[in-house]
Amino acid sequence: MTSSASDETAGPAIAVPEGPLPNTVVVPADEDPVAAAGSEVLGGPPGRRALLGVSWWIPARFLALTVVVTYILGMVQKLPCYNGGWFRGATAQYTHACYSDIPHLFTGRGFAAGLHPYVDMLPQPTPDMQYLEYPVLTGFFMQIAAWLTPPGGSTETREQWFWMVNAAMLLICAVVVVVALSRTHRRRPWDALLFALAPCLALDSTINWDLLAVALTAVAMAYWSGSRPVWAGVFIGLATAAKLYPVLLLGPLLVLCWRAGRWRAFGQAAAAAVGAWLLVDLPIMLANWKGWATFYTFSQTRKEDYGSFWLILMQDRGKQLETLNIWIGGLLVLSCLGIGWLAVSAPRRPRFAQLAFLVVAAFILTNKVYSPQYVLWLIPLAALARPRWRDFLIWQGCEVLYFLGVWSYLAYTGDSKQHGIGQDWYHFAIVLHLLGTLYLCVMVIRDILLPERDPVRWDGSDDPSGGVLDHAPDVFVLGTARRLREEETYAGFALPGEMEWLPPGEHVDR
Repeated sequence: MTSSASDETAGPAIAVPEGPLPNTVVVPADEDPVAAAGSEVLGGPPGRRALLGVSWWIPARFLALTVVVTYILGMVQKLPCYNGGWFRGATAQYTHACYSDIPHLFTGRGFAAGLHPYVDMLPQPTPDMQYLEYPVLTGFFMQIAAWLTPPGGSTETREQWFWMVNAAMLLICAVVVVVALSRTHRRRPWDALLFALAPCLALDSTINWDLLAVALTAVAMAYWSGSRPVWAGVFIGLATAAKLYPVLLLGPLLVLCWRAGRWRAFGQAAAAAVGAWLLVDLPIMLANWKGWATFYTFSQTRKEDYGSFWLILMQDRGKQLETLNIWIGGLLVLSCLGIGWLAVSAPRRPRFAQLAFLVVAAFILTNKVYSPQYVLWLIPLAALARPRWRDFLIWQGCEVLYFLGVWSYLAYTGDSKQHGIGQDWYHFAIVLHLLGTLYLCVMVIRDILLPERDPVRWDGSDDPSGGVLDHAPDVFVLGTARRLREEETYAGFALPGEMEWLPPGEHVDR
């Protein structure tokens, strides 16, 4: 596969091929300067006679092994906490940047005492939280890990085992993610290396249970790309039962199916998502409504928290914002409306992965809290939406600095010796996280508005993750898209001299 410079240097006048060559696999080193430079470590880019994917080491197996290596490096990074930082010293887990919720919640949420989530009250309930504050499928995941944790030994030993069991289960989730990514863009399986080698995958995977929802979401997108909307909907529903953010994917599917007139596929996905979510949640609703609702009530009553723009605003003002939920809801709605307008008015219909990334990023940027592991939500979407190592590493660099900043700030505030960074530097770390995410959003939006710069579309591909949307004609457009379509309609009947006013590349054959 030959390389393309269109991503960085091409203008609107660059001619785009009619479509990719059949049965070809895109090699990142052929088209990405950073990937090409990195490949020199392994002897340079593969030659034209290299037999890629025909040996036992097919992309999926190589990617799975890479994820395992990255993940194990992350577990090694947690060793100072595993060996004592979680249990001794007020700030040791922060100064070593190896904090995890998992061992602490084994006892704090009653698993050590044999309590069952949602039906048994917490060992030390508060007026705002009396039951487990996680979605149902995540609670089941935690319960399974508790069952697999050996019963004997001290509390510290059992918490270590609980973390190890969860780490093993989450590793399976990480492997599922990378395999699903490799099958979502089937001509571009190596883009999944962005996930497999992501620094934040190593640092954040075992902080909490987010990888479960990430894995289910990745499988949903793989099914959608294979034109199987029912199964895509099932896994969106299951992912939403594990974490709230995956339900946002139905928004991009709605506007894209509206533009392409694929209402049947959207209806199937939406109905399957609701059905799968109810299948998981309804039994807990009936068993104990209050226990089931704790996740939603806790999220609603939560105040400004770490990592968010709202925390900076609150700390600078010296008081909390009473109408915080209204502000967050309003900004998120406005962001989604803007993304929706972009979807129906862009010159070319955006790719599903692009809109999915933007809507989840909008949710993260406007949310009242940003835990470091939330970056895992975006990494697979970024690999599909903007598969360019330069931009990906810029964003990951900002996230790594935030990861270090939040633990350093907690060490500073939790220790009388104040080892770490103060409030102003922590605000700077938050701003870095926000700017890094916004930077990647800007690059994705640029690709939507200038499709010839899209690294996925430069060879004539349309929407590899779009499933029924791939190469589907538009039936409903607004704004710029409608104007261009009307101009193309006119151009079909215009004299040759009258077509010069059309932008380059917009002429149609008569």
